[in-house]
Amino acid sequence: VQLQASGGGLVQAGGSLRLSCAASGRTFSGYGMGWFRQAPEKEREFVAAVSGSGGKKVYADAVKGRFTISRDNAENTVYLQMSSLRPEDTAVYYCAATGTYYYDEVYHTQDSDYDYWGQGTQVTVSS
Repeated sequence: VQLQASGGGLVQAGGSLRLSCAASGRTFSGYGMGWFRQAPEKEREFVAAVSGSGGKKVYADAVKGRFTISRDNAENTVYLQMSSLRPEDTAVYYCAATGTYYYDEVYHTQDSDYDYWGQGTQVTVSS
């Protein structure tokens, strides 16, 4: 499975960005997808996850109400819409895919739940 993340960049505080992650190499729908981020000198942390159907989602408290995860199974792509960005959102953002079928569940909130990772895309929020 290959995951290609894109959409990062430099944005001012209060602005918005949309990250995309295109998947290839296996059936996309039915498997859980997630976004994580890693800031300099910090551990990678969970941001958001979506079920295989796209119907269930879960967010980290730090981004709840500001970020929205979604997926288009016809396009094999998962998105992260980020709004009201803050300087503390600055990080490399990674998309990830589970090897377990999570069609209608969102239990996959830990690094260890994921088998495949994208290369990361940098998001920088200036104050």
